[in-house]
Amino acid sequence: MLVRKENLSNDCLLGVWEMTESVEELLSLFPETLRDKAQKHVKGIKSVKRATEWLSVRLMLYLLLNEEKIVHHHRDGRPYLTDRSFNVSISHTRNHAAILIHPSKNVGIDIEEISDRVYRVASKFVSQDEYIDPHHEKIHLLLHWSAKETMFKLLEESEIDFKQHLHLSKFIPEAKGTFQATESKTPLQRRFEIAYEVHPEYVLTWSCC
Repeated sequence: MLVRKENLSNDCLLGVWEMTESVEELLSLFPETLRDKAQKHVKGIKSVKRATEWLSVRLMLYLLLNEEKIVHHHRDGRPYLTDRSFNVSISHTRNHAAILIHPSKNVGIDIEEISDRVYRVASKFVSQDEYIDPHHEKIHLLLHWSAKETMFKLLEESEIDFKQHLHLSKFIPEAKGTFQATESKTPLQRRFEIAYEVHPEYVLTWSCC
């Protein structure tokens, strides 16, 4: 179910889908002109979870843009639309999918389920110089992880070390807001403004630049 469709102030279009439907229910939501094509594609996907993700994203794109868009992927996994009409970024978590699109700007979006797993991997992406609020540790760690995933998608570079190359400025997590981030992977050492939201089931970060 499309739970969010929002035109952001920077002309980016954001969508969030809650994946509650079965494969059959998702197929029934496609317009008749697209349903057969979608059905043929998911027949080749053995994993129900992957089939659900594939259908949810394509259906969300259709509902966001009111027309069919074909998604392919570069060798590094980054998605693109075959007609090049928009730049697109896509993210999945267990029960949700998120999309960010813009006709010309680079886009990055990431959605992360709120879980204790983040504690086990935090040492891989948080440096000693980055501040984690001890009163909101789990959420703050998740926002760091998610923001660096968003930056990774924006940079379009290989061999990025989240801990060494991606850096978040100090911020105190709230329900939503923005913070600054920088990268040291490229000679440009680009700066990013990352927008974020904290929801009961997930955190969401994105950036258009």
